[in-house]
Amino acid sequence: MSPIEPCAGIVLAAGAGTRYGKPKALAENGAWLRAAVTALRDGGCAPVIVMLGATGPDPANVDLPADTEWRWVADWATGLSATVRAGLRAAAEANTEYAAFLPVDLPDIGADVVARVLAAARASDSGLARAVFHSTPGHPAVMKNKHWEAISATAVGDTGGGSYLGTRQDMVCVTCDDLATGTDRDFPEVAAQ
Repeated sequence: MSPIEPCAGIVLAAGAGTRYGKPKALAENGAWLRAAVTALRDGGCAPVIVMLGATGPDPANVDLPADTEWRWVADWATGLSATVRAGLRAAAEANTEYAAFLPVDLPDIGADVVARVLAAARASDSGLARAVFHSTPGHPAVMKNKHWEAISATAVGDTGGGSYLGTRQDMVCVTCDDLATGTDRDFPEVAAQ
């Protein structure tokens, strides 16, 4: 039996969160960030690397969970593509065969979703899998290293890996409706009056 190929968990947390009113890495006093790190770590990813940007280059501005790596994406403001490319470079530096991407603003995604999608990617010939919620592609998305160069080349502006994944007939769509909503949070919750 062959050993399990390592997977880097990449938390996409570099954006300014303009609709939210602040960087989502800071949302709910860091609860979303901690949830994303826990989901990736407990779902089978190591290392877990948080991609920071709008919060600045000092990680002291962010409540990073213990034993979590981070990278500052200097060109984060050019769009999501910069963060995706930086995440793939971080995964390559960690010498992993897979990378699992999870945006910080999906607080209901747990380790069970990550583990299910990662298992599907490892079991497929393509090494590509992503969570699907009510027939809508979502996250996490897991990609084997043989795809990283092509993903980096097609990620432009605010388009991350989706433009590449959307063209692949061999990507495994993993239904996760029973585990989470997969709904991203763009706005703060309004307290009831």
